[in-house]
Amino acid sequence: MNERDAEVALERDRDAMRKKSQHIDLSDQNLLSLLLRLAIPSVIGLSINALQQLLNAIFVGSLGAQAIAAVSMTMPIVVFLASVAEGIGVGTASFISRHLGAGKDLEASRGASTALALAAPIGVIMTVALLLGLRGTFIVLGATSTILPIALDYATPLLLGSTVMLLNIVSGFIARAEGNTRFSMWTMLSAFILNALLDPLFIFLLDLGVRGAALATLLSQIAAISLYISYFAKRRGIVLVRISQVSLRVDRIRQLAFIGAPATMTSILSALAGMFLYAAAARFGDEFIAAVGIAVRIVTIGALPITGFCLGSQALLGFGWGARDFARVLKVAKLMLSITVAFSLAYSAAVMVFVRPLVRLFSDSDQVTNIAVSTCIVFHLFFGLYGIQSFVTTMLQALGRARLSAVVSFARQGYLFIPAVLLFPVISGFNGVLASQAIAELGAAMIALFVMFRQFAELRQGDRLNQPGIESAL
Repeated sequence: MNERDAEVALERDRDAMRKKSQHIDLSDQNLLSLLLRLAIPSVIGLSINALQQLLNAIFVGSLGAQAIAAVSMTMPIVVFLASVAEGIGVGTASFISRHLGAGKDLEASRGASTALALAAPIGVIMTVALLLGLRGTFIVLGATSTILPIALDYATPLLLGSTVMLLNIVSGFIARAEGNTRFSMWTMLSAFILNALLDPLFIFLLDLGVRGAALATLLSQIAAISLYISYFAKRRGIVLVRISQVSLRVDRIRQLAFIGAPATMTSILSALAGMFLYAAAARFGDEFIAAVGIAVRIVTIGALPITGFCLGSQALLGFGWGARDFARVLKVAKLMLSITVAFSLAYSAAVMVFVRPLVRLFSDSDQVTNIAVSTCIVFHLFFGLYGIQSFVTTMLQALGRARLSAVVSFARQGYLFIPAVLLFPVISGFNGVLASQAIAELGAAMIALFVMFRQFAELRQGDRLNQPGIESAL
């Protein structure tokens, strides 16, 4: 099929399915309303994901400190696995929204189809590699003889669904990039409800322990991908995902990979940072590992809604950039910044006030609780600045600024945190572990602020000069 025939076929399919489409018009001039309609379903979706993690942690926490420590030590491995999917998803979402803004719908469909075609084999390869090296990975992470068998019981069935998880993540990015954040939300909600029902059944009634928690998560992932398959098969969105649209052209794959690579590396650095964090805590005993795991989960619960808001709004930034409407991009950016900062500050304050009852949800041990309370307080000292980091990273991804995106996103979990967590615990013991997180959070926010002001200045200049001076990211 030549280019002209492909465009005709695409338009015919889109006209036939237009009434079924649930997407939001990204060119709507009511920016605040449009931003909220895009972002709120995404916030709800990722908040549901956070609640799912919270629910699992509460159920697993009732099995003892070793169980929650084992599950916490699995998180860096899961993050490492998801990093590739996130990279593909971020690159694809930026590609789709920018090309939709430029009126190149056929190219947007090709990008989406190619991304899913690449995600499946990558998932299989990663699954095999992770399972073969699982025991050694946990040993490197600092798993003790009491935690190791529990960690293996949890991680093995969970990793069997790696490919499904990758496809779910990429599919969610595609749906959000075309403005259909609601479908992504309902998919996550359905998976959460199923997980909530299966957790007590598998963990307690069938007496499967942590393995039951992993199986419940696996089945909920399978349910989610089934919904996405139906979504694409019925062509309910703007972008049409079809085998005929898959294109392995080097330039197209390079565009997807170039924008997504910083996101992948950020997630990999996050996984490595988690490994170093738990390894540093392991020097002081199982209770310290459990306490750090609790603090990380509480931070994650606050971070996911912010991330969800930014992901839901990213399509609006990319669409405006693709249409070369710099004034619109700047207005959206300022709205996003004010909302993300307000939320991160409010969440940080709430954790400070209610830290002890929050920690008690995860552990009945007085020793673990006392350590976790102080850990949570330090971890949230500068969390109010997280909204700035998340917004700036999202903006740079949407505009196709891969290198600057890497500079900002690598700071918090990479070149600021990893050296600190390797050095400070040697000097100051467990207090050094806590200081590493706080220093990295503050430093990353300062870097994000500097980059943000420069990007705002460029957008203002582009608006004044009506496009010259800004290199196209398409």
